[in-house]
Amino acid sequence: MKKTLHSLLSVILALTIIVSITACGETVETDALWEHAIYEENTTFGNGAKTITVEVKAGEKSVTFTVHTDKDTVGAALFEHGLIDGDEGPFGLYMKVANGITADYDIDQSYWAFNVNGEPSPTGVDQTTLEEGATYQLVYTK
Repeated sequence: MKKTLHSLLSVILALTIIVSITACGETVETDALWEHAIYEENTTFGNGAKTITVEVKAGEKSVTFTVHTDKDTVGAALFEHGLIDGDEGPFGLYMKVANGITADYDIDQSYWAFNVNGEPSPTGVDQTTLEEGATYQLVYTK
C-alpha cells in the first residue's frame, strides 16, 4: 500500500512539473513576442467612411483594431496607420510586421497568417478588397 501511494504521488509530482514547465514556456514565448508590440489594448484608428475590424494574435494574446478608412484594400488601410510592414515580392506584400511584432520565415520559420471571417484568405492582405462587416485576423504562426 505504501509503495503504491508513493508511486502515485511520484507520478502526480512529475505531471505537475511537466505541466508547469510547459505553461511557463508558453508565457515566456508570448511575452517575448509582445515585447515590441506598439499596441497592447484594443484601439480605433482613422475617420474614413469604411470600417473594418482587424485582430492581431500572437501567442496567447491578441489585440483588436477598428479601422475607419477610405482605402480600398485591407493592406492599404493597415499601412495608412503603421500597423503592418513587410517586403514587396513577386506575389505581393510579404508581411513581416504586424503591430510591431516581427514574424520572419527566413529567421525562425514564423509568418503572419491572414484570415477573413475566420478562414484563410485566398489573397494577400495587400490584394484583399475591404468588405464592410468582415472580420480580418493576422495570426503569428510558427
